[in-house]
Amino acid sequence: MRRLTYFLARFTAVIGGLVLMALVLMTTASIIGRTVNKMLHSPFFQEKLTGLSQGLIDMGIGEINGNYELLEAGVAFAIFSFLPICQYYGAHATVDVFTSFLPARVNRWIMAFWEVVLAAVIVLIIWRLYEGMQRYLGNGETTLFLQFPVWWAYAASFASGVIASVVSVYCAVIRVIEAICGTDILPSEQGAH
Repeated sequence: MRRLTYFLARFTAVIGGLVLMALVLMTTASIIGRTVNKMLHSPFFQEKLTGLSQGLIDMGIGEINGNYELLEAGVAFAIFSFLPICQYYGAHATVDVFTSFLPARVNRWIMAFWEVVLAAVIVLIIWRLYEGMQRYLGNGETTLFLQFPVWWAYAASFASGVIASVVSVYCAVIRVIEAICGTDILPSEQGAH
């Protein structure tokens, strides 16, 4: 089970990373296109280089249509995709100013408690995400520019969210076992580097 959980967590992180890189490239291209388009509409290009300016504009030089819609859907998917690997390594932000002085056994119980709470929260979020996806699936709402169904973005995030739920429940169970046995089973954030 541990290998499968690790594979799922890593797989979704890689997919999320690829989507995030594609979004960065798309956003960069869109900003460059918008800047060049603005230059092509400047008085200099319109008066001195009318043919070149109009030719480039006609070729479609400009902002990528619907880039905000793709960015919104892609970032949501990437966040849910990174959640499982973060959960697996226990790499969420922590404030351990006071707990760093406590014995390891107490810290294991604190970690187990918060792991169970976080697993419950993740499952709750994914359940609500599913309900939202069902609502958009039922009403047929589409995005403004690209006209793709809104539920597609929900479905992509839900797929990663289901894996996040599986990983979080697994990690919660293992953290409780670690607290009971007084031993480390899952890797820690420090071991991930």
